[in-house]
Amino acid sequence: MQEVNWNMIGAYIKGMGQLSDPKARGVVWKALGLSVLAFAALWAGLGMIIEHTTLFTTGWLETASDLLGGALVLALTFLLFPAVVSTLIGLLLDEICDAVEARYYPGLGRDRDISVAETLVGSLKFLGIMVVLNVLMLPFLILGPLFPFVFYAVNGYLLSREYFELVAHRRVDPQEARALRKAHQGTVFLAGVVAAFLLTIPVINLLAPIVAVAATVHLFQAWHAGRT
Repeated sequence: MQEVNWNMIGAYIKGMGQLSDPKARGVVWKALGLSVLAFAALWAGLGMIIEHTTLFTTGWLETASDLLGGALVLALTFLLFPAVVSTLIGLLLDEICDAVEARYYPGLGRDRDISVAETLVGSLKFLGIMVVLNVLMLPFLILGPLFPFVFYAVNGYLLSREYFELVAHRRVDPQEARALRKAHQGTVFLAGVVAAFLLTIPVINLLAPIVAVAATVHLFQAWHAGRT
């Protein structure tokens, strides 16, 4: 447990420090722009769906439904934001990882050649799984205070796998990446839970993806170096 805590905490501290790195300023602004775009698109898209969905024929009931619909749009936007922004951040993965590696691991050399199409297909598959699971989790809202634990556990697991595999596949083959993840699954899972939590905090969630990816790079490099 001590290894889990300190490895993860140290990785996230370095990840947050990456935001102030002058060499990473360009990718930070790009990630921020993608996050804002994802949030706005979700807000507008879900708002249009709710607005054009008639639930009641009685006037006052439909008005009440529209008012509650605004709250529903806000809740769904925050619930689905981690999935959407994590998919988009895959487009900037190489730039984020390159910035982290240039600052902390300058002697690594070239990474493995992974096509944009391969990354995009994997990210879209991940998006589909996350959206479906988050929609299926909505009935758990009846659990009240227990719902956040279900939400962060499920999303933390999915995010931890997605981020770790995206980062690790740049340097090692899928089999070795899987072995590393399983060997440190406790830390990987908790890192994913932290990422999921940060992605649901207003304002902070706009920069959370770059912090989470940077932290994952540090975790991977520490574990990979221990095996070589």
